[in-house]
Amino acid sequence: MSPARRDVERRIHNRIRVLRVERGMTRVGLARAVGVNPQTIGALERGDHYPGLDLALRICEVFGLPVEAVFSREPFEPLSTRVYG
Repeated sequence: MSPARRDVERRIHNRIRVLRVERGMTRVGLARAVGVNPQTIGALERGDHYPGLDLALRICEVFGLPVEAVFSREPFEPLSTRVYG
């Protein structure tokens, strides 16, 4: 079992897929931008893998967002909930 699946209480949630799609990026494109393989991006998006600090910061830099906008210990509220109530 992957480390990400073992500890549900300490899970790290992310918005990588939403941000990537919003910007018209493929997994390959994001992977190239941050220097990893596309399978790593897929594993991050699924929550099967957590990034190290360096990778998390590189991802945030690509999106131009602070860490807390991309990663969280709490699940992110769907944006549609904020927009449509």
